[in-house]
Amino acid sequence: MGELETEEQKTRTEIAAYLRDLADQLDEDGDVSLELGDKQVLLNPSDPITFKLEGESDWSEGETEAKQSIEFELVWWREAQTAEEGELNVRE
Repeated sequence: MGELETEEQKTRTEIAAYLRDLADQLDEDGDVSLELGDKQVLLNPSDPITFKLEGESDWSEGETEAKQSIEFELVWWREAQTAEEGELNVRE
């Protein structure tokens, strides 16, 4: 089992390009490559994939700014493998 998470500020244009590339990879068979900071993760999605989407605007009375967010998650199941085989393929 493995998990990676990253957070980085990017422009809207940079994010759109990243999501387009991810969409193109999902449209093909085979691995999907995610760049996470200085690491690269290879995953192999399989159908069916559950697509979770959340949009949120969070603010309180009297505040001058509202935190807004869009989150999405893709979830799929694969056959379990041994610890060595089942680890995320992470490259630094």
